[in-house]
Amino acid sequence: MIVDSPCHTPRDEQDASIIIREAADRGTLLNVSGNGTKATMGRPNQTDASISSSAMTGITLYEPAELVISARSGTPVLEVMRVLAAKGQELPFEPMDYRAVLGTKGEPTIGAVAAMNISGPRRIMAGAARDSLIGVRFVNGRGEVVKSGGRVMKNVTGLDLVKLMAGSWGTLGFLTEVTFKVLPKQERMATLVIRGLDDKQAIEALSMALGSPFDVTGAAHVPDRDRKGGNTLIRLEGFRVSVDYRVNELKRLLKRFRFMDILEGVGAEALWQSVRDATLLTDQGNRAIWRVSTTPTKGPDFVAQVAQSLDAQWFYDWGGGLVWISTPIDDDAGASVLREATRTFGGHATLVRAPAETRSILDVFEPQSEALMTITRGIKASFDPAGILNPGRMYAGI
Repeated sequence: MIVDSPCHTPRDEQDASIIIREAADRGTLLNVSGNGTKATMGRPNQTDASISSSAMTGITLYEPAELVISARSGTPVLEVMRVLAAKGQELPFEPMDYRAVLGTKGEPTIGAVAAMNISGPRRIMAGAARDSLIGVRFVNGRGEVVKSGGRVMKNVTGLDLVKLMAGSWGTLGFLTEVTFKVLPKQERMATLVIRGLDDKQAIEALSMALGSPFDVTGAAHVPDRDRKGGNTLIRLEGFRVSVDYRVNELKRLLKRFRFMDILEGVGAEALWQSVRDATLLTDQGNRAIWRVSTTPTKGPDFVAQVAQSLDAQWFYDWGGGLVWISTPIDDDAGASVLREATRTFGGHATLVRAPAETRSILDVFEPQSEALMTITRGIKASFDPAGILNPGRMYAGI
């Protein structure tokens, strides 16, 4: 039952059900979290108490031959990755670690990966976290235990509900267990580095690589800050012989861009980790950091419009479809410039890092149309009629 302490750490699904049911009866607003490593993302908490999955840990199912793993939601991501690596497997969507950007500590949980649909550079090939998520168990705002999805993709019962929970930020239910499909770990990784391209040239090169039949698993561009030009990164993974062949073919395809190098080993892994975790922007001091999804070919124009008005630093992932951009912290002006640019070129801008006072007065997520907001409110009401789970975390009033 609910005790005097405002922080609840249920040890199992039944505990979570009781806590949430009593909270709904009393009108107690609950902040839903894992280990709190992303507590400073989204709109600030507007709650009376919290419920954390940190005590709900452990792998509940792992069938390497079937390429599927299930874990309780509070299980550290590193533990899941360690278990998979022992069998030569991995999470295909390469989940980002937000701790460096947000300045937080603790261990990210596998439940948060599902709840926030966290993906990395390999998304362009393997899809997002939601594309690998095939089963969930959660407690809704009524305190009811819900199971959706299954252990294999052919079991499609409730699959849409699984996808709905991915990226819901704990506003629809408290995840207790998640099931992901996994893939064999790649034998070799090689990165083709093209030097000296400006943003538009880089996106052209990345588009050519992604449009080729050579199975690119990473496509990023990091503009240089000292006028020597940027580094355009194209990653290939797989069996050694296959990677050798595809690297040579890509070099032929992109020969007009010249100045190419091949990067492998620890240095290449560290480079892609810095792209994955957006640490390329963490040396910018106390600045706002935005995550913008847009059409790849429009990314450079989007950045140019923002840079006309703001002191900005940026880099591109997902072939230009994801722009990470840092700007001075300003409660209104910076956000207005970003929102205007997304209206002009299309896309969605999410404020990832900013002080709580800034996040409390701005639209942290791209504002939805009234039609979409009506649907969002209806979904929220069906899962959480008392509105007690992470209220206002994504949108004010919801």
